[in-house]
Amino acid sequence: MQVPPQIDFHGMDPSPDLRRRAEEWIGKLETRFGRITSCRVVIKAPGERHKTSGLYEVNVELALPDGRSVTAARTPPADERFRDPHFAIDECFRRARRRLQDQARRLRGQVKSHVAPPMGTVVDLHLDDGYGFVRTPDERDIYFHRNSVLDDGFDKLEVGTRVTFSEEQGIKGPQASTVRLVGKHALRV
Repeated sequence: MQVPPQIDFHGMDPSPDLRRRAEEWIGKLETRFGRITSCRVVIKAPGERHKTSGLYEVNVELALPDGRSVTAARTPPADERFRDPHFAIDECFRRARRRLQDQARRLRGQVKSHVAPPMGTVVDLHLDDGYGFVRTPDERDIYFHRNSVLDDGFDKLEVGTRVTFSEEQGIKGPQASTVRLVGKHALRV
Protein backbone atom coordinates (compact mmCIF):
# COMPACT_ATOMS: atom_id res chain seq x y z
CA MET A 1 0.00 0.00 0.00
CA GLN A 2 1.41 3.38 -1.00
CA VAL A 3 -0.33 5.30 1.79
CA PRO A 4 -0.64 3.96 5.35
CA PRO A 5 -4.21 2.89 6.18
CA GLN A 6 -6.33 5.49 7.95
CA ILE A 7 -8.70 4.23 10.65
CA ASP A 8 -11.06 6.80 12.18
CA PHE A 9 -13.49 6.49 15.06
CA HIS A 10 -16.61 8.69 15.12
CA GLY A 11 -18.66 9.19 18.25
CA MET A 12 -16.40 6.96 20.35
CA ASP A 13 -12.91 6.77 21.81
CA PRO A 14 -10.33 4.98 19.63
CA SER A 15 -10.20 1.30 20.53
CA PRO A 16 -6.90 -0.58 20.11
CA ASP A 17 -8.84 -3.85 19.79
CA LEU A 18 -11.08 -2.55 16.97
CA ARG A 19 -8.09 -0.88 15.26
CA ARG A 20 -6.18 -4.19 15.36
CA ARG A 21 -9.18 -6.06 13.90
CA ALA A 22 -9.48 -3.55 11.02
CA GLU A 23 -5.72 -3.77 10.37
CA GLU A 24 -5.96 -7.59 10.19
CA TRP A 25 -8.69 -7.30 7.57
CA ILE A 26 -6.67 -4.74 5.61
CA GLY A 27 -3.72 -7.15 5.66
CA LYS A 28 -5.94 -9.97 4.33
CA LEU A 29 -7.18 -7.74 1.51
CA GLU A 30 -3.62 -6.74 0.62
CA THR A 31 -2.47 -10.36 0.38
CA ARG A 32 -5.46 -11.14 -1.84
CA PHE A 33 -4.99 -8.08 -4.07
CA GLY A 34 -1.63 -6.38 -3.61
CA ARG A 35 -2.39 -3.33 -5.73
CA ILE A 36 -4.41 -1.38 -3.15
CA THR A 37 -2.95 2.14 -3.03
CA SER A 38 -4.79 3.46 0.05
CA CYS A 39 -7.44 2.47 2.56
CA ARG A 40 -9.71 4.48 4.84
CA VAL A 41 -11.89 2.88 7.51
CA VAL A 42 -14.50 4.77 9.53
CA ILE A 43 -16.08 3.10 12.57
CA LYS A 44 -19.15 4.98 13.77
CA ALA A 45 -20.58 4.46 17.23
CA PRO A 46 -24.32 4.01 17.66
CA GLY A 47 -26.24 7.26 17.65
CA GLU A 48 -28.82 8.03 20.30
CA ARG A 49 -31.39 9.74 18.09
CA HIS A 50 -30.82 7.99 14.79
CA LYS A 51 -33.21 5.31 13.54
CA THR A 52 -30.40 2.75 13.75
CA SER A 53 -29.77 3.58 17.39
CA GLY A 54 -27.60 1.02 19.10
CA LEU A 55 -26.01 -0.30 15.88
CA TYR A 56 -22.41 0.24 14.78
CA GLU A 57 -21.70 1.41 11.24
CA VAL A 58 -18.43 0.70 9.44
CA ASN A 59 -17.35 2.19 6.10
CA VAL A 60 -14.35 1.01 4.07
CA GLU A 61 -12.92 2.90 1.08
CA LEU A 62 -10.13 1.33 -0.97
CA ALA A 63 -8.24 3.17 -3.71
CA LEU A 64 -6.95 1.09 -6.64
CA PRO A 65 -4.77 1.82 -9.67
CA ASP A 66 -6.16 3.76 -12.64
CA GLY A 67 -8.38 5.87 -10.39
CA ARG A 68 -10.65 2.96 -9.49
CA SER A 69 -12.04 2.52 -6.02
CA VAL A 70 -14.04 0.12 -3.90
CA THR A 71 -16.46 1.37 -1.28
CA ALA A 72 -18.33 -0.74 1.24
CA ALA A 73 -20.56 1.69 3.07
CA ARG A 74 -24.17 1.61 4.07
CA THR A 75 -26.33 2.10 7.10
CA PRO A 76 -26.72 -1.32 8.70
CA PRO A 77 -30.12 -2.95 8.57
CA ALA A 78 -32.18 -3.35 11.70
CA ASP A 79 -30.12 -6.37 12.66
CA GLU A 80 -29.21 -6.90 16.30
CA ARG A 81 -25.86 -8.40 15.33
CA PHE A 82 -24.65 -4.89 14.42
CA ARG A 83 -24.70 -4.02 18.14
CA ASP A 84 -21.36 -5.83 18.27
CA PRO A 85 -18.63 -3.65 16.70
CA HIS A 86 -16.56 -6.74 15.82
CA PHE A 87 -19.44 -8.15 13.77
CA ALA A 88 -19.96 -4.78 12.05
CA ILE A 89 -16.28 -4.60 11.08
CA ASP A 90 -16.23 -8.20 9.80
CA GLU A 91 -19.41 -7.73 7.77
CA CYS A 92 -18.21 -4.52 6.13
CA PHE A 93 -14.83 -6.00 5.22
CA ARG A 94 -16.52 -9.10 3.75
CA ARG A 95 -18.55 -6.79 1.51
CA ALA A 96 -15.38 -4.87 0.60
CA ARG A 97 -13.61 -8.15 -0.25
CA ARG A 98 -16.41 -9.19 -2.63
CA ARG A 99 -16.36 -5.82 -4.36
CA LEU A 100 -12.57 -5.88 -4.54
CA GLN A 101 -12.72 -9.30 -6.23
CA ASP A 102 -15.13 -7.90 -8.82
CA GLN A 103 -12.86 -4.92 -9.52
CA ALA A 104 -9.81 -7.19 -9.75
CA ARG A 105 -11.59 -9.30 -12.39
CA ARG A 106 -12.41 -6.16 -14.36
CA LEU A 107 -8.80 -4.97 -14.18
CA ARG A 108 -7.59 -8.36 -15.44
CA GLY A 109 -10.19 -8.35 -18.22
CA GLN A 110 -11.91 -11.48 -16.94
CA VAL A 111 -15.42 -10.06 -17.11
CA LYS A 112 -17.66 -11.42 -19.81
CA SER A 113 -18.74 -8.90 -22.37
CA HIS A 114 -21.82 -9.49 -24.42
CA VAL A 115 -21.63 -8.27 -27.98
CA ALA A 116 -24.95 -7.05 -29.27
CA PRO A 117 -26.14 -8.71 -32.46
CA PRO A 118 -25.83 -6.55 -35.57
CA MET A 119 -28.81 -4.48 -36.65
CA GLY A 120 -30.07 -4.13 -40.16
CA THR A 121 -33.02 -2.99 -42.24
CA VAL A 122 -35.25 -5.17 -44.39
CA VAL A 123 -34.72 -3.90 -47.97
CA ASP A 124 -36.34 -6.63 -50.08
CA LEU A 125 -39.18 -8.93 -49.11
CA HIS A 126 -40.85 -11.78 -51.01
CA LEU A 127 -43.81 -12.74 -48.81
CA ASP A 128 -45.18 -15.40 -51.19
CA ASP A 129 -41.81 -17.17 -51.49
CA GLY A 130 -40.90 -16.76 -47.80
CA TYR A 131 -37.59 -14.93 -47.98
CA GLY A 132 -36.06 -11.47 -47.99
CA PHE A 133 -32.87 -9.46 -47.62
CA VAL A 134 -31.47 -7.41 -44.74
CA ARG A 135 -29.11 -4.50 -45.43
CA THR A 136 -26.28 -4.23 -42.92
CA PRO A 137 -24.73 -0.93 -41.77
CA ASP A 138 -21.79 -1.63 -44.11
CA GLU A 139 -24.25 -1.76 -47.08
CA ARG A 140 -24.25 -5.53 -47.66
CA ASP A 141 -27.49 -7.34 -48.45
CA ILE A 142 -27.90 -10.62 -46.54
CA TYR A 143 -30.46 -13.26 -47.39
CA PHE A 144 -32.89 -14.61 -44.76
CA HIS A 145 -35.65 -17.20 -44.86
CA ARG A 146 -39.09 -17.22 -43.21
CA ASN A 147 -37.89 -19.92 -40.77
CA SER A 148 -35.06 -17.64 -39.57
CA VAL A 149 -37.46 -15.00 -38.22
CA LEU A 150 -38.20 -15.52 -34.53
CA ASP A 151 -41.63 -15.48 -32.87
CA ASP A 152 -43.51 -16.03 -36.16
CA GLY A 153 -42.60 -12.46 -37.11
CA PHE A 154 -42.16 -12.99 -40.85
CA ASP A 155 -45.71 -11.88 -41.62
CA LYS A 156 -45.14 -8.68 -39.57
CA LEU A 157 -42.14 -7.65 -41.68
CA GLU A 158 -42.26 -4.79 -44.16
CA VAL A 159 -39.57 -3.08 -46.21
CA GLY A 160 -37.83 -0.66 -43.83
CA THR A 161 -38.39 -2.78 -40.69
CA ARG A 162 -35.38 -2.74 -38.31
CA VAL A 163 -34.14 -6.19 -37.23
CA THR A 164 -31.27 -7.80 -35.38
CA PHE A 165 -29.75 -10.98 -36.75
CA SER A 166 -26.90 -13.45 -36.57
CA GLU A 167 -24.88 -13.83 -39.73
CA GLU A 168 -23.61 -17.20 -40.89
CA GLN A 169 -22.25 -18.67 -44.08
CA GLY A 170 -24.88 -20.43 -46.17
CA ILE A 171 -24.58 -22.55 -49.34
CA LYS A 172 -24.82 -19.51 -51.64
CA GLY A 173 -23.08 -16.97 -49.38
CA PRO A 174 -23.86 -15.12 -46.16
CA GLN A 175 -27.31 -15.51 -44.69
CA ALA A 176 -29.08 -14.19 -41.61
CA SER A 177 -30.30 -16.53 -38.92
CA THR A 178 -32.26 -15.73 -35.75
CA VAL A 179 -33.78 -12.58 -37.24
CA ARG A 180 -35.63 -10.61 -34.56
CA LEU A 181 -37.86 -7.58 -35.08
CA VAL A 182 -36.83 -4.39 -33.31
CA GLY A 183 -39.47 -1.98 -32.10
CA LYS A 184 -39.48 1.78 -31.63
CA HIS A 185 -36.28 3.21 -30.09
CA ALA A 186 -34.50 -0.11 -30.75
CA LEU A 187 -36.52 -1.94 -28.10
CA ARG A 188 -37.28 -5.50 -29.01
CA VAL A 189 -40.89 -6.43 -29.62
